Amino acid sequence: MQVTGKVVVVTGGANGIGQALCETFHKAGAAKVVVVDLDFERATAVAESIDGAAFRCDVGREADIAHVIAETEKQFGPIALFCSNAGIGGGFDPLTVNAGGTSDEPWEKSWAIHVMAHVYAARHLIPLMKARGGGYFLNTISAAGLLSQVGSPAYSTTKHAAVGFAENLAISHRADGIKVSILCPQGVETNMLKSIPKGPQSGDGDLTPLKVAQDALAGIEAETFLILPHPQVIDYMRKKTENYDRWIGGMAKIQAKMREEFGEK
Repeated sequence: MQVTGKVVVVTGGANGIGQALCETFHKAGAAKVVVVDLDFERATAVAESIDGAAFRCDVGREADIAHVIAETEKQFGPIALFCSNAGIGGGFDPLTVNAGGTSDEPWEKSWAIHVMAHVYAARHLIPLMKARGGGYFLNTISAAGLLSQVGSPAYSTTKHAAVGFAENLAISHRADGIKVSILCPQGVETNMLKSIPKGPQSGDGDLTPLKVAQDALAGIEAETFLILPHPQVIDYMRKKTENYDRWIGGMAKIQAKMREEFGEK
């Protein structure tokens, strides 16, 4: 799909990968880029810099997603590309003394933002896209959804669930002309990455948000389901599925090394 002349919505668009996506789609000729974020002030600043529009939105609330979709279509026309990009990095603990954690709070927040936000976008956009013969979803996930994230069970689990939903979205609505891509980078130079302990997610080098956004645009233009800004991730996936036990053992060694580095509690 070409974004030229299209209406595009980007959640989590106020900074990081989301901001880079907004700027990249604008440069590619999008008719209107709608910047969606909980930080409305920052979203407005980004929107003003690209002649876009801004909405405040908590993507974990269905009513907020529905409002963004309805108002965007009312004010600017049909949404051709919806980028469900918002994410959080909470719950990281390099020691991980109990994978089940101590409370439901990080699990519930991760589930709402990393899974249900994608579900809500589909729930409200699919009928509109079907009626007009197609559309596109870009879901920013993470290589953690394909591999894992040492030190964050909630993050890893919900990112895996996000991959599963995107697969089903693509399978269920291919006949409706609706396409899906998932964006799965490893380390990216964002505030989220800076907020968590250094770990294996940066082992292959941290990319700039702009590089990730440019890869995303290329993947959308090629209508590629799996977009990997770090191409070596595909080899890690192969090794994982070729010998799951060996892969688990390798990841456990990384966990042990992190415990040594940060010190047991």
